[in-house]
Amino acid sequence: MYEMTLTYLLIASLCVMVASLSGKLVTWRVVGPLIEKNLSFLVSFAAGVLLIIVYGLIGELIEHAGSLSMGMPWVVAGAVFVLVAFRYLPDFHHHHDSNADTHVHGAIDANRILLSDGIHNITDGILLAAAFSVSPVLGVFTAMSVFVHELVQEISEFFVLRQAGMSAQQALLWNFISSSTILIGAIGGYFLLERFEALEVPILGLAAGSYLIVVFHDLIPHSIRASRSKIQYIKHVAWFIGGLVVMGILELYVGH
Repeated sequence: MYEMTLTYLLIASLCVMVASLSGKLVTWRVVGPLIEKNLSFLVSFAAGVLLIIVYGLIGELIEHAGSLSMGMPWVVAGAVFVLVAFRYLPDFHHHHDSNADTHVHGAIDANRILLSDGIHNITDGILLAAAFSVSPVLGVFTAMSVFVHELVQEISEFFVLRQAGMSAQQALLWNFISSSTILIGAIGGYFLLERFEALEVPILGLAAGSYLIVVFHDLIPHSIRASRSKIQYIKHVAWFIGGLVVMGILELYVGH
């Protein structure tokens, strides 16, 4: 029985990891050139998506910690860590906007978003382990929910990694590597569920804090720099709101 539960858990985790390859869909030659031309605007879309993820993480943090004041130190710790630590590391890539109208040089840090995603995926692994420990049915429905969220999130992060200077293949590879941390939470949660559940508050806080830095230090400033005219500024705002709406609907109707 335990072996079967572990098998189900690993299969579910691997299925969620497949979502990290969803960026391949947007490299299809029919839409690929259009995507590449509008990468800068899609970064604004990603900022909206990630901001809703932060909202969801903080909601889960409050639920597990009992209050915002109990969990907020971990949010601050996550923000300070990624802001300070990566300040002393070289940028993963010097990126160049492919949109000929904007030629923006900026500092979208691929390292920060990959680290944030990796931390977040550990919490998803713990969530899956807890769900499968109750019943396979609950585990499957939980995995489906996580997969749907990951699909939108990973496509959004693919856009950001491309804009940071990675090739499509590099972005897919690093997204997949980052998503593999779900196995840490899943396997650790399976064998040591109580101990890993005790880590949920710190991990949720660290993930929320690191994503906040990605959104407000990297993505939104990038959108502002890329807005060379009032029309472009309005487009960036529209794409940002679009990201908020799409991920907000998922959070409302799918949930975890």
